[in-house]
Amino acid sequence: MRLEKIVARSRIVDLRSTDMKGALGELLAACGGSFPDLKQESLLRGLLQRESTMTTYLGDGVALPHVRVKMGRRYILAIGRSRGGISNESAASDEKIHLIFMLLADEKARDYLQLLASIARLLKDTDLVRELLNSATTGDVFDRLVAGFGGIISKPVQAQQNRINRLMIREADRVAKGAACGAIMVFGDTFVGGIEPGAWFPKSKTILVTRNMVDIDEDDKDAPEVIQVRSYSTRRLAQLRSAMFVALTRGMISFSDRVCCVGGIAGSNQFDTVVIVDVEREFQTLLTGHTDLVPDDVKPEVLERVIAIATELAVEGREGKPVGCLFVVGDAAKVEKLIKPLVLNPFYGYKEEDRNILSPFMDETVKEFSSIDGAFVIRGDGVVSSAGSLIQASDSDHTLPSGLGSRHAAAAAISVASECISIVVSSSTGQVTLFRRGVMLPLTEKKMGAAG
Repeated sequence: MRLEKIVARSRIVDLRSTDMKGALGELLAACGGSFPDLKQESLLRGLLQRESTMTTYLGDGVALPHVRVKMGRRYILAIGRSRGGISNESAASDEKIHLIFMLLADEKARDYLQLLASIARLLKDTDLVRELLNSATTGDVFDRLVAGFGGIISKPVQAQQNRINRLMIREADRVAKGAACGAIMVFGDTFVGGIEPGAWFPKSKTILVTRNMVDIDEDDKDAPEVIQVRSYSTRRLAQLRSAMFVALTRGMISFSDRVCCVGGIAGSNQFDTVVIVDVEREFQTLLTGHTDLVPDDVKPEVLERVIAIATELAVEGREGKPVGCLFVVGDAAKVEKLIKPLVLNPFYGYKEEDRNILSPFMDETVKEFSSIDGAFVIRGDGVVSSAGSLIQASDSDHTLPSGLGSRHAAAAAISVASECISIVVSSSTGQVTLFRRGVMLPLTEKKMGAAG
C-alpha cells in the first residue's frame, strides 16, 4: 500500500490546539469534509480512551494515535504538526508533541498492526521528522512523505550494474539453473536504496531479502517475493538462515528446494558472493522426521516479529548492555500449565490488541521487560500472555552443547513438552537460537570475542 492512497493534502494541517483532545478534534474535522459519514464525537472518544490506557507516543516529539471503527474504506490517515508543541501527559519529562499521525482503520482491515508498525518505523527517522516540521507548507509535508523512499513503502530501484555486478548476476543465473534451484534469494541491502531483482532474474523465481518495506505490484505475477528483516548483524550473509527459515514458514520455498543466494557487504553496491543452499540438509536436524516446522497455531508474521525483536536485542543490547531473554511462542494452553509467575504479570488487564507483538508500541515494552528473569509467553496470534514466567518443564533426553545455561535448557524442555517454538537470546554471546521439539537451530552467529 502506498502512502498517498490513505492521506491527502487536505488532511495535513498545522495545529492550533495545545492539548491532545483539541489536536485530535482538528484532525477529525479535516477528515470530515471528505468522509461526512464519520462520527467524529465517537471517534474522538475512542482515540482518547486508548490514550488513557496505553500511550501512543513514539518519542522525539511524535505520536501515532489510532482507532478501529466500522467505515467505508480500509484506512484514513491525517497528519498534524505543531511547532509550539502539544502537552504530553504520557511523557516523563516536559517533552511536547510536535507531530501527530492519526490513523483511522476499518475494523475488518487485516494488516492494521503491520501498517501501524510500518508508520512507526518511518517516524523513527529523526531527519525525516525534522524535515516535516521545518517544511514551509503542509503541501511540502505531503510531497516529502510520498516522494521517493520517503513513503511508508519504498519503490525498489534498479541498482548500479557495473561490470562485476553484471558478471555476478550472469554467473548466479547459470549456477542456479545448473543446480536446479527452485528460487534465487537476493540480499538487497547490499545496495544503497535497494534493488529491483525482477529486472535481473526475469526467468527465475526471485525472493528479495531487505530491511526496507518494498512496494510490489500484487497484480504482477513476475514480481519478486519479499522478506523484510530489521536489525540483523552486518556480517556477510548473516541474514541467510533467518531469511531461509522465514521463506519456509511462508511457503515461498519447500524442503526439497535448493536456493541460490546472491549477496555482498551491506551498502557496498557490489555483489561478491553466490551460495547454494540445500534446504532439507540445512534444516533436517530441526525437522527430526516431521514436516511441520512451525506449529499450526503460530502465524508466520508473529514468528517473524519475535525473531526480529530477539535479534535486535542480541545486536543492540539494552541501554548498551548485553541482554539475555527467552520467548515461548504457540500452544499457549499447554504452555500455561508448565509455567509459574516469578513477578506480577505486567501485561495483565490490557486489551489483546494493545499487547499483541505485532503492534509497534510493543517493541519498546518487550525490550524494557526483557531484563526480568523468566520467559515471555506469546500466543500463536501474537498476543503476549505474560512476562517473567518460570518454565517448569524438564527434559532429560536431550543434551545441549557445553556452554549453554539454564535459559537454553528451559527453552529446549518447553519445546519438547508442548507444540511451541522457543527463541533464546544469549546474554554472553549475543547468539539467537530457536528450539523446536528440543532441537536447536542457531539463527545468528556468536559475537566476535564472546565466550561460548
